[in-house]
Formats: sequence, structure tokens, C-alpha cells
Amino acid sequence: MKPKSHYKRILLKLSGEALLGRKNFGIDQRVVQLIAKEIKEISSLGVEIAIVIGGGNIFRGLEASAEGMERTAADYMGMLATVLNALALQNALEHSGLPTRVQSAIEMRELAEPYIRRRAVRHLEKGRIVIFAGGTGNPYFTTDTAAALRAMEIGAQVILKATKVDGVYSSDPMKDRSAKKFSEITYMDVLRKELHVMDSTAISLCMDNSLPIIVFSLLEKGNIRKAVEGKKVGTLVKGGNNRARRSKKKADR
Repeated sequence: MKPKSHYKRILLKLSGEALLGRKNFGIDQRVVQLIAKEIKEISSLGVEIAIVIGGGNIFRGLEASAEGMERTAADYMGMLATVLNALALQNALEHSGLPTRVQSAIEMRELAEPYIRRRAVRHLEKGRIVIFAGGTGNPYFTTDTAAALRAMEIGAQVILKATKVDGVYSSDPMKDRSAKKFSEITYMDVLRKELHVMDSTAISLCMDNSLPIIVFSLLEKGNIRKAVEGKKVGTLVKGGNNRARRSKKKADR
């Protein structure tokens, strides 16, 4: 029996650092091609795929701001870095035979379509992979927030956050050997324990809209497919306190 996707439409969040590979800076084409191959596998399951990609392998606005650069300028530079990564991924996907569109929150017609929600949804319905670049188009917001926002706008059923670690831990597993890995955790616990799965704005958006997040390692081959097929992989971040929050909101009214 042919494997089926557990989800009809997903948003895959890739960090810019995922494209580094063995490099200290820039884009490792070998890694990009491997990512494209994995995306092609899940595309064959009939799932509609949107992608948000970061720019940390080229430029990180927050770090530049900490070093004295004006924050707004630094963030816009970071957004431009995401466009470079989106174009690199688009090239690899199209070489794999997958129809792809890049939509940018910052207008640059020669390189990408402007972000238009209805057009993005139509692309997905036609089986095209849509890569969202340029973050939200606004400074002071991360690509994590862009991922949460775009996922809700297009009606994605889940955010798949591919990282360098294999899930969410109680502390940094690279520094703390006693760090505990969670198989499931609530949005509120992520915020309360400051686990930095995604920034607090992104987590709050997902919590208010009951959008689950699966955090897993991109370095392990086949993990994206496992997540799409509904198999246990990484850490599931989901609700648990939503009803209480809704009840409190109604009581406050």
C-alpha cells in the first residue's frame, strides 16, 4: 500500500544555518540538494508544501544590532539574506523537477512574486511548492514569526520546524548532558520554561490558533517524511491550556 500523508498542507520552517553544511558561511549546495530530495519525497505523497527559510547563514540582523548597527537596517538586511536562500532552494527544487514559486514580503519583481495570500494558496492547490522569503516584511519580527503567520494565512495544518537538534530539550543538549528531551510539550510550558523553540511571538500565535509544531532534526535522513506521515519524530508542541485561556477571555468580556 502506498504511504499517505497525515497532513494535506504543511509549512516547513528551515533555519538559514541548515544550509551551511560544513561551511562557516554561505550556502553548501550539497546540503541544499539533499533538502530538495527530501522535499521531493514528501511531495510525492500529495501533500501541499509551503516553506519559510531563515537567513542566519548569511546575515543575522539581531547580532548586527547588538554590535551597534541600527536595528531596522540590520533586520532588513537579514530579510534580504532569506531571499538569497529561497532562490538557492528554488533552484535545487526545480532541478529535481518540482514546480516552485518564491513569494517575497519585500517587493523585488525581477526575482520573486510579491506575497499575495490568495495567489499562494492557488499555487499550493496546483501542486506547486511555495517558498516565502523576506520574513514578514517588517523589522523586529523573526522568520519564526513569519512561519507562524504564513502557516495560519494559508491554512496549514502543522508547522514542521527542522533544526540541528532532534527535538526540544529542557536545556541545551550540546552543553548539558543531563538535558531532558520532551516527546510532547505544551505551548505554555515552552513559554514558561523559556525553551526557545521559536520566539515568544510565534509560539503565542500558534497557541492562540491551536496550530501544532513538530520540532525535529534535519540532519537525520527521512525525518521530514516521517513527520508528514504522522510518525513519531522529534517533539510535538501543542495545546493543553487553550481551553482555560478561552474561558478566561470569555470571563473577562
